[in-house]
Amino acid sequence: MIVEISHFLTILATGLFLLVSYFSLFFKNTKYSSNLVSRTYSHGFLFLCASFLIYVWLAITDNFSVQYIASHSNSELPLFYKISSIWSAHEGSMFLWIVFLSVWGFIFNIRIKNEQILKSNTIGVISLILVGFLLFLLVTSNPFATILPVAPQNGADINPVLQDPALAIHPPTLYLGYVGFVIPFACAISFLINGDPEIKWEKLIRKWSVLAWVFLTVGITLGSWWAYYELGWGGYWFWDPVENVALMPWLAATAFIHSLSVSIKSSNLRIWTILLSISVFSLSLFGAFIVRSGIIDSVHAFANDPDRGLYLLGFISLIIITSISLFVARLSIIKSPGKIKRLSKESFISINNIFFGALIFSVMLGVTYPLFYEYIFDQKISVGAPFYNAIFIPMVVIACLFLFFSIDSKWSRRLNFNLLTSPIVMSVIMAITLTILVSYLFKTTNFAILLAMFSGFLIICRYLIELILSKKYINPFSLIAHAALGLLLISISFNSLLSTERALNIKINEFEEYRGFKIFFQDIKVVKNSNHDSIKALFVIEDQNGKVFNLSPEKRRYLTRGQITTETAIFITPFKDIYMTIGDQLDDGSWIVNLQINYLIRWIWISASLMAIAGLVLIMSRKNI
Repeated sequence: MIVEISHFLTILATGLFLLVSYFSLFFKNTKYSSNLVSRTYSHGFLFLCASFLIYVWLAITDNFSVQYIASHSNSELPLFYKISSIWSAHEGSMFLWIVFLSVWGFIFNIRIKNEQILKSNTIGVISLILVGFLLFLLVTSNPFATILPVAPQNGADINPVLQDPALAIHPPTLYLGYVGFVIPFACAISFLINGDPEIKWEKLIRKWSVLAWVFLTVGITLGSWWAYYELGWGGYWFWDPVENVALMPWLAATAFIHSLSVSIKSSNLRIWTILLSISVFSLSLFGAFIVRSGIIDSVHAFANDPDRGLYLLGFISLIIITSISLFVARLSIIKSPGKIKRLSKESFISINNIFFGALIFSVMLGVTYPLFYEYIFDQKISVGAPFYNAIFIPMVVIACLFLFFSIDSKWSRRLNFNLLTSPIVMSVIMAITLTILVSYLFKTTNFAILLAMFSGFLIICRYLIELILSKKYINPFSLIAHAALGLLLISISFNSLLSTERALNIKINEFEEYRGFKIFFQDIKVVKNSNHDSIKALFVIEDQNGKVFNLSPEKRRYLTRGQITTETAIFITPFKDIYMTIGDQLDDGSWIVNLQINYLIRWIWISASLMAIAGLVLIMSRKNI
């Protein structure tokens, strides 16, 4: 009975959101209609939240009469995982996705006054999108389906690889980033509907956009961290199609935030800004389609149902085509008032937009080309790291060079500098010196790695010189974000240059040596836990300095599903990780053990975290930076 109440509340919320979209888009914008739109949306939101909270309660209380809960939860799970099981598969994760979409709309609704000219239409656009996704949930992905007449005694359990705190937090954070861009998208559409070029819609959505970007950055970082220590692959990014469809909106959002600054400061790049606001949300929707349509195979993918894929493709296409059509129709009113001055900050940001656009197109090509190829030739191909590295490395390096020269640029004024006396020369000399030193010390001539490292050194050296020698004001958001980019490039470069890996065959009570480490296989035992059994090894490792530490990698077999997983063991130091996984036992009694030494890998996630912190600095700043 309780699940029917939750189901009914969702249907009721869908009807109210449909009314909101009708009131806002087809009624004249008056004080009365604005109040009506605002209150109706709030009621729809409350019904939807009540429905979701009831659903959470059903999962907590092990109500296995609900088919989704019976398929993805278990009575032996800890409370935390019973809750996170809701977004461990397609139907529940889609429910959470829609709830978060409504949350962004609700916060916008209560924070923005009804007198704001764009508010009513913005809420209407958000409501229309909610209706489309709620119909998708109710018609093709119903999480409220029940098992009749007799419910199972226990559930099938959550996927073992998802029984991890980072992955329980990663999807909600990522979803908040994805759907958060509905605010700038809906405001842009509202601005285009209104058709008044004097409306400063950019100021209205700046902090909303940056907050969504922060969530997206943190979500991607958490996913990278989880993949590193949980999947046993030893890496942080695999150019998996689902990883790539998260990267595309992030690239578009980063370009959008830069372009938004220009539009706020000088009303230039308005065409870019609106187009990017549409692109970010469209790419988020494209990601939802890729993950939930079943057209790709990935550890991250959710569903494999053509009906769902067709609905999503149709609905997302309708949103994109309508938005672009409206954008084209209003193109004449959103043109910039004047030309951008050469070597001004606006010009550098416009060049930045071109680079980001090219990177997005490259990733899109890498994701979609195998799909078209398979459809036409009935053969599967994959696009891997060599393709992306060949494109990303030179483009990111060139973009960093433009960033380096843009640091001294001014708004709406041409940049004038003397190369011989400016900090530019000092920064270049320092970056070249450090790069040559790295090449000499680590005996490498890998041009791509050295070029990426040079770009990172160039940015960091420039900002250090500005901080030490310059007395002028430095934008803290720009400083933290761009220095973090430099640190990211250096960390990835050192990780690629220095990290090593070796598979060992080793028996109990035997030694092996690798890269100065002495590895002693001391013991292996079977450990029984509440929902899984594990084979747990104990390795005693001594480094070059005589320091001794233990690593205990595992292989787990989960009782309900019978699934076997690999659990990594990692010894963390400030500059490198000793990373170990255990494989199968061979006929001679030895075990396959994979040992990796990963340099500066933690600094990759620190860099991404600094970028997110930079976003928070901008949100909290009272100064219009």
